[in-house]
Amino acid sequence: MKKRLLPFALCLLPLFNTFSQAPIHYKQPARNWNEALPVGNGRLGVMTFGRVNEELLQLNEETLWSGGPVEKNPNPDAIKHLPAVREALNREDYEAASKELQKIQGLYTEAYQPLGNLLIKQPFDAQPTAYFRDLDIQNATAHTQFTIDGVTYSRELFVSAPDQVIVLRLTASQKGKLNFSASTQSPHPMSKLVVGKNELSMRGKAPAHADPNYVSYNAKPVYYEDPTGCKGMRFDWRVKVQTTDGKVTADTSGISISDATEAILLVTAATSFNGFDKCPDSQGRDEKALVESYLKRASGKSITAIRNAHIADYQKFFNRMKLKLGTSGEAAFLPMDSRLMRYAQMGNDPELEALYFQFGRYLLISSSRPGGIPANLQGIWNPMTRPPWSSNYTTNINAEMNYWPAEPANLSDLHTTFTDWIAGAAATGRETAKNFYGMSGWTVHHNSDIWGASNPVGDKGKGSPSWANWSMGGAWLSQHLWEHYAYSGDENYLKNYAYPLMRDAAQFCLDWLVKDANDNWITSPATSPENVFITEKGVKQSVSVATTMDMALVYDLFTNVIHASEHLKMDADLRKTLEERLQHLFPLQIGKKGNLQEWYKDWEDQDPQHRHVSHLFALHPGHYISPLRTPKFTDAARKTLEIRGDGGTGWSKSWKINFWARLHDGNHAHKLLQELLKLTGVEGTDYANGGGTYLNLFCAHPPFQIDGNFGGTSGIAEMLLQSQDGVINLLPALPDVWATGEVKGLKARGGFEIDMTWKDKKITRIIVKSAFGGNCRLKLPNVLTNAKFQTAKGKNSNHFFQVFENKYQTTTPEAGSFVYDLSTEINKIYILGGN
Repeated sequence: MKKRLLPFALCLLPLFNTFSQAPIHYKQPARNWNEALPVGNGRLGVMTFGRVNEELLQLNEETLWSGGPVEKNPNPDAIKHLPAVREALNREDYEAASKELQKIQGLYTEAYQPLGNLLIKQPFDAQPTAYFRDLDIQNATAHTQFTIDGVTYSRELFVSAPDQVIVLRLTASQKGKLNFSASTQSPHPMSKLVVGKNELSMRGKAPAHADPNYVSYNAKPVYYEDPTGCKGMRFDWRVKVQTTDGKVTADTSGISISDATEAILLVTAATSFNGFDKCPDSQGRDEKALVESYLKRASGKSITAIRNAHIADYQKFFNRMKLKLGTSGEAAFLPMDSRLMRYAQMGNDPELEALYFQFGRYLLISSSRPGGIPANLQGIWNPMTRPPWSSNYTTNINAEMNYWPAEPANLSDLHTTFTDWIAGAAATGRETAKNFYGMSGWTVHHNSDIWGASNPVGDKGKGSPSWANWSMGGAWLSQHLWEHYAYSGDENYLKNYAYPLMRDAAQFCLDWLVKDANDNWITSPATSPENVFITEKGVKQSVSVATTMDMALVYDLFTNVIHASEHLKMDADLRKTLEERLQHLFPLQIGKKGNLQEWYKDWEDQDPQHRHVSHLFALHPGHYISPLRTPKFTDAARKTLEIRGDGGTGWSKSWKINFWARLHDGNHAHKLLQELLKLTGVEGTDYANGGGTYLNLFCAHPPFQIDGNFGGTSGIAEMLLQSQDGVINLLPALPDVWATGEVKGLKARGGFEIDMTWKDKKITRIIVKSAFGGNCRLKLPNVLTNAKFQTAKGKNSNHFFQVFENKYQTTTPEAGSFVYDLSTEINKIYILGGN
């Protein structure tokens, strides 16, 4: 009797330590894209379906977008209309203001594009047994395995960042039994297949323009002709047989391999993209030369060398954090579809919740690497030429949400992908500020793309001002510039990069603000993204003044610029101006229902449970509202969330997890996490309340949007640690079901890294590491009766601790109590009393 081969990942399960994640696995192929598994290296993305007779690998390259550099002034008449908008708002004619504001619109953004498909056809007559496929996020590798006629066939897939290739290794358990063909498909009609020795090349151009998927009035929504001579990005992607012991032929039908036991295919791609302001054709890079260099470098290495370099590179990011929230028993070994169904019924699987946190980190590592392009609405995975919402950067929440977990989840260097992109958006944003409003500084509106689009979208008057004309994108993006400094402490970055951009975004806001009848500074016009109010006269509109989100964004930006200016000892006059404006900004208002008012007046909402909760920006990701400092507004924020309800799309539920965590309500945050993990089929079409999780753990808007995954990871981090109040608040929103757990590598503002263990909701061990010293203020949920303080060298060092209220001992305690392990000496640690 032949020995049965176990699936590769299952063989490893008994070896996992207490922090390791069991692979995400299934007993059947993916039925559709939302069941396929994502693999990527930040630049190259693959969705693998695990099909038996015809495997589909859907490919992406992060820079393949339609279009080219933006038109700097696509609507020269736009600048004429702002005075009329403001005049209409002054007389409270909101309908006239909205119609006039619609004239201040430019063009839509461009769309992220698919690269193509690689089809692996294996001619089997019999049905497979012992089928298994998985995604192992410990080493960023996917496997498919099945047995037919006594032969076990395996496929291993990973995407190497060091070697910039997709590696597909196919094997058969019996010599000479591996027979397959590999063929290519492109969704772009101008593509051409070129056949080489053991190699296929698919070369072509992306569209010159692609309409958003919600635009239906153009007869030709996607076109490749380029009347400007500057649009339409070139691409080249190739498939090469690196090694095989079988016979190889290659022709226009594809690559065929027969009588083999093993075959290794290398796939790579490049585009002519050369920057947001360069024509991708006439000024583009040589995509063919780039592809050749990637293949030449990787072809000379063994698969073992490529794999080892890939895993080492990936794990230098992934292994920075570990999380354990409890044990799940047999549930941890269930296929993911069964596991999600069980979770929906029982709601008890702490290892699944920890896996979901780490899966978000996996997705960020796989879709966002330093020097590259930020993760878009779908990360880097997209099969459509007109993807949902163009798979662009939606800056009224979604683009920013993608990077909420970057700092706390110990992936700060991946955040730079986003912060670097902001410079390009600011460059076009300066043109928008000048040409659309006659103002200085820069801003971005509702949508952007790889070209840094910044104008109000809407195709010159066809978009609704409720979303198209929101003007505060520059302020929100600038928060990421400051947050990266707050966590990293990088002085050169702050002085030479972040601060100049923040300062200029603030300058736009200074120009944008006007005074109301009560001498308050307000934004005019203003919207609360995508929501509609009902006035006391019954008028339903979306354009008014001084929306709460606007004012919270301005407050956040001005405050951060003031802090940066003080720290850098620069721009004293500007700092004084910002301080004066802050004193007279239109303040937050509490409405008659006890909620935080969303609008300038206490109006009703057309949809009281709207998915956007933009007016709570001041709670999260802003810092103004806090249970520790502003109890009145904290209560109002809580009331707002109660009125809004727990429904909504996937990303909306994710944001609410963060809100409830900031309110220190861990049980409510956990309830929403359970709803976020609700199994959602691809057939789900409930736009407002369909949010959940697909079988591959992608977040369902529906359809898929990756920001929901990233927001979920951020929310879990916020439940475990918060540092926005000038204190490191440990376990501020711990739910009852996570009464015992452990985390390593969680980051806090000020350059601190925290390892901690807790039992019965009380901290039992802490290790604090500091990147650059300074004072550390800790707030714990329980009083420490015995505390042991250590330096990195293990010596007791109590002299730099200040003890509050004589609640804590710094004398030699019992062994094994609270440990502070300081890798860089902290000047003082302040321990605040237990909650």
